[in-house]
Amino acid sequence: MQTNPNAPPVNPLPPIVVVLALVIFGVELAVDLGKAGYVGGPDAIGWRLALIRKFAFSGDVLDWMIARRHAPLDQLWRFVTYPFLSISFTQMLFVVVFLLALGKAVGEVFRPWAVLLVFFASAIIGALAYGLLLDDPRPLIGGFPAVYGLIGAFTFLLWVNLAATGANKYRAFTLIGFLLFIQLVFSLLFGGRNDWVADFAGFLTGFGLSFIVSPGGWQRALQQLRRR
Repeated sequence: MQTNPNAPPVNPLPPIVVVLALVIFGVELAVDLGKAGYVGGPDAIGWRLALIRKFAFSGDVLDWMIARRHAPLDQLWRFVTYPFLSISFTQMLFVVVFLLALGKAVGEVFRPWAVLLVFFASAIIGALAYGLLLDDPRPLIGGFPAVYGLIGAFTFLLWVNLAATGANKYRAFTLIGFLLFIQLVFSLLFGGRNDWVADFAGFLTGFGLSFIVSPGGWQRALQQLRRR
């Protein structure tokens, strides 16, 4: 069997996933360096709060736009900017790890534009669900709704592959079930936030979009299910 001596030892990450991760990491790094006094001067201590006020998603802002039937651009951008903010370095770290792992798995099958579409559509739908279904005054911050969209796309790929091999296709939902269970436990024990609503909406968005944007789309999925 011939092997390519120039092949990398591991498959490289999709460039679009690396860019998204670097932006999320870079924003948090700048905020932390500013808080520590290494950059930005005295005003840098308040960078996180300033970014949250300007770029985080707010259900109150959504209510305001709906009530006035007015959607200014400087408020609409919150739907796509909040995933790049973080409450803390720890949250950012978890988001980046999940993004790299799932982005790699999905990005090896999906085209770059499809990965971007899943990421941002899941963030947008997650924010809408958070704003419309809840009356939570706390802003929505962090990339988990977008990452859960990638979990949805990954679940779709597992679902189709399991159906193709005749295995129990519902095993594909083990990951999302486990993650939601962990969130429920933490919420009961430590009084968690309502972000799980946005996360689950992001998951459903990523899973549903995969029927359209994955290679072969709905027809491929239908063929695999019919074979079973």
